[in-house]
Amino acid sequence: MILRPATPADAPQVATCLLLAMEEIVYSFIGSRDRAEAHRFLEDLVRAEGNQYSYGNCQVAELDGVVVAAVNIYPGADLHALRGPVLDLVRVRFGREINPEDETGPGEYYLDTLGVLPGRQGRGIGTQLLQYAIDEYVHRRRAVLGLLVDDDNPEAKRLYLRLGFITAGTKTLMGKQLCHLQMAG
Repeated sequence: MILRPATPADAPQVATCLLLAMEEIVYSFIGSRDRAEAHRFLEDLVRAEGNQYSYGNCQVAELDGVVVAAVNIYPGADLHALRGPVLDLVRVRFGREINPEDETGPGEYYLDTLGVLPGRQGRGIGTQLLQYAIDEYVHRRRAVLGLLVDDDNPEAKRLYLRLGFITAGTKTLMGKQLCHLQMAG
């Protein structure tokens, strides 16, 4: 398996992976449960620069030349600047004005989304991407790495806690209360 930075050419596969982890949020953004439209929305964002879902903020796991997983991480201090283009696209394409709560902020790198293709789950790929993020941000950069996890996803929460994340409180995103976990360098 190769872990590498995403490229614009990876946008369709990265969008598929990210959508697995944030499907309900994307549906809330676009005001529809149209999976194809949700995928197009994310794909356009991944392909572009300067937004929170940009390929520039993503790493991928590649097996036999195929992207099978992606992780999206960016500085929490940049949330508003990176979110602006996302909200602009929602407004222009879908005619919607949304104002999501801040899921991160200054003082942490934010692991926004991690997704592994269903046929590849349970093989440690997600754990390897998480370990990459921990090594890069916590150990090498000596920074704080934060993420949100839904208590309705106890497997993911157990994995994060097992890897060394600690509970830092709760945050609300799109009206849903989520557990905020962090790991410091």
